[in-house]
Formats: sequence, C-alpha cells, structure tokens
Amino acid sequence: MTQPDWPPTTVGQADSNPLTDSVIRAAVNDAIRQTSYRDDSPVPAIGTNPPVPQPGRPPMSQRATDASTLMLTGGAASLMVGGAASLVMVSSGYADPVVCALVFGAPTALVLAIGRLARSAKDVLPAEHHHHYKGTVNQDQRNVHHHNRWFGKSTTNL
Repeated sequence: MTQPDWPPTTVGQADSNPLTDSVIRAAVNDAIRQTSYRDDSPVPAIGTNPPVPQPGRPPMSQRATDASTLMLTGGAASLMVGGAASLVMVSSGYADPVVCALVFGAPTALVLAIGRLARSAKDVLPAEHHHHYKGTVNQDQRNVHHHNRWFGKSTTNL
C-alpha cells in the first residue's frame, strides 16, 4: 500500500521539516490502526446449563403468560368499575346501592356472556392441518365433470 504524501505540500512550503512529517505520518497510521479492531476470539459454545431467570416476571409458558396478563387486566378493570361505583355513591348522598350494582354489573355480565359465546364458537371452527413432506411433491388438480342421463342411459366423465 502506498502512503499518501502527508501532509500535502502547498506552494511555498517546499522546505518542510522531514521529522515533523514522519511524526504526523506515524500519528495518522496509529489512529487508523486503533480505530479498526476485530476480535477474532472464538464465541463460547452453548452449554447444557439451564437458562438463568431474568428480573421481572418468572419464566412460564405462553399460555400461562396470557392467563396472568388476562387476570391482571381483569383486576385493573374491576378496580376501576368499583372505584367509579363508590365515587357515584359517595358523591350523591341518596344513591341506591342496588341500582348502582345493576348499572355497574351489567357490563361485567355482558363481557362474561360474550366470553362464553366466543368459547363455544371456537369449537365450531375447523381444525388446522399441517402437512410436512420430504422430497418432490406433485399436486394433481384435475376437475371431474360427471353427466348422467336417465332416459338415454348415458354416462359422461370428462
């Protein structure tokens, strides 16, 4: 690799100090060498040790994670509904607790009914099928047209 003339000489600077030029050239080369570093050490192999639990929620299955999230959001929603009901009863000195229970309990009953309907509708959906093949797969997509004629007693298959 050829080294560029560093620093470039300008007109009237023909008698530059060679010691200064070599010091500057060495500093530039050292800076280039220090900014480009590649770690060629091998990456450690993955062992048989179990994973270390991280801070936060404990490790669990996806279904358990979904269920715990659902329980947390349900608890927060019930806290908000209960707080709103108590706020209405406190702010109006003559609120009937039965009427408040009906008004604030109706959305809960509606959510439970929709959940039951969705659970029963899940069984209506067809099962999901996955097919795994090895090798070449050929799909045959022929259509068969069948004609029967009763009086002429003829059958045609196309």
